[in-house]
Amino acid sequence: MGTVVLAVVVAVAGVAVGWRIGRHRGRDEGFPAPPSTSSTSRPLGSWPDFTQVLDSLPIGIVIVDGNGRSVHRNAWAAKFSGTHTGILLDATTEPLLQRALTGEESRQQLELYGPPRRIIAVSSSPLPGGGAMATIEDETERRRVDAVRTDFVANISHELKTPVGALAVLAETLLGETDPEVVNRVAERMVEDSHRAARTIDDLLELARIELREPVANDRVDLNGVVAEAVSRTRPIAEQRDIRVGVLDIPPGAAVAGDRRQLVSALGNLVENAVKYSEPSGEVQVRVRIDGNVAELMVADRGIGIPARDHDRIFERFYRVDRARSRDTGGTGLGLSIVRHVADNHGGEVLVSSQEGEGSTFVLRLPGGVRSHQPSSNETSRP
Repeated sequence: MGTVVLAVVVAVAGVAVGWRIGRHRGRDEGFPAPPSTSSTSRPLGSWPDFTQVLDSLPIGIVIVDGNGRSVHRNAWAAKFSGTHTGILLDATTEPLLQRALTGEESRQQLELYGPPRRIIAVSSSPLPGGGAMATIEDETERRRVDAVRTDFVANISHELKTPVGALAVLAETLLGETDPEVVNRVAERMVEDSHRAARTIDDLLELARIELREPVANDRVDLNGVVAEAVSRTRPIAEQRDIRVGVLDIPPGAAVAGDRRQLVSALGNLVENAVKYSEPSGEVQVRVRIDGNVAELMVADRGIGIPARDHDRIFERFYRVDRARSRDTGGTGLGLSIVRHVADNHGGEVLVSSQEGEGSTFVLRLPGGVRSHQPSSNETSRP
């Protein structure tokens, strides 16, 4: 929580606890209770206004008076009451509040293994005029985003070190070189290495964007259009390797709810992988099937296949089954990791069936698949 927001919360909580303590003290001393008011005529500054402010916060707030007695627990904190999580939170919060009553600020992290796994941060502070307040924040998402950013910087540094170093060596080779043949050969190598570095950067940016899991669009995505664009993107490399990419069995009106850009990226990576790991003059087949309310996007090749020992690791970033082949074809080792994250973002999964020497079939399964018997306007042609 930001410093300014925390200061506001402390101020509001301090006034609130002071008001409530004062109200109870006044009653104890024989003063009349303030007149009740309806929600429409409630005066500004009344206790209910403070509770509404605290209840609107996306964090937990627990307030105690100077004797450690509970004064208020906002809606976020109260939702865990009576649960196992609530018991763990209370066991963490109460000692911190006791420290805060002595004037000490404290902070402690609580890791809940779930599922789902959550990271909760509990902080306590003394309040002006007496009492103490604890804030409870779910830091799971922030930690995940921080990890994505850290990984991105580390990956950029690691993966660009080799091509940048190679470019420096090649540039030094050109210095003072007068043989045109050598100059041309070195220049071609520099172009290749610069393209490889650019592809790595593009894939890392795409992976980081997908890993951040920004709200995924819930648009109706025409799968015929997704297939057409994904195949079109891979056409240059397919033609270069003399690989035929065939599109089969797209049900009329087949669609899913999701993010079109991510789905094109995922299917494009599957098709590109199939092309790169197929032998020249081979064939790659793309197929769409609606199974109940699940859409299946299948990409099959008759290439070199994947050893069984690698099936569980191929979706890791930078993992390459055949490093030499990946280097020759310009692969970055990020494509299947992108596919897996797109599947996760859409609540789906990606499956692989492969036998070494006989080819591979990847299936991207997505929930929410629908099929219409009426073709849409952009389904009049296939690639």
